[in-house]
Amino acid sequence: MTLLSTLQHQSVRAILYPLGLWVVMAVVAVVNGGIREVVLIPRTGEYAGHVLSTAVLVTAILVLSGAYFSWTPVEYTWAELLLVGVVWTVLTVGFEFLVGYVEGTPVSVTVGQYNVLAGQVWIAVPLALLFSPLLFGWYLSP
Repeated sequence: MTLLSTLQHQSVRAILYPLGLWVVMAVVAVVNGGIREVVLIPRTGEYAGHVLSTAVLVTAILVLSGAYFSWTPVEYTWAELLLVGVVWTVLTVGFEFLVGYVEGTPVSVTVGQYNVLAGQVWIAVPLALLFSPLLFGWYLSP
């Protein structure tokens, strides 16, 4: 294998593996949202259910990211880790706005979920997605 083909193989793995993990995290997020609506909110109320669900999702993101970066054979550079975090964040926020659009949710309502000054905690999810590759990839990658 030549140096160029090795680098190309490394780049493909550095991109595809984290995309696969993002799909897993998206499934976890959808299941978490279903549990929030069916179990948490009826028992704890709207706001407490939302906060608890967000905490559970952030924890899942951190656990999955930590597991991935401790396991992966890919050696990521700092720039690649930053790119993974940005891609995960953009995909997640884009997915959220797309689902909102399909459901007929006004954009103002979706944007309002990011308003920390109004007591919203959802911003913790994109922040966890953005920074977990740097946090775990820097310390746990081979």
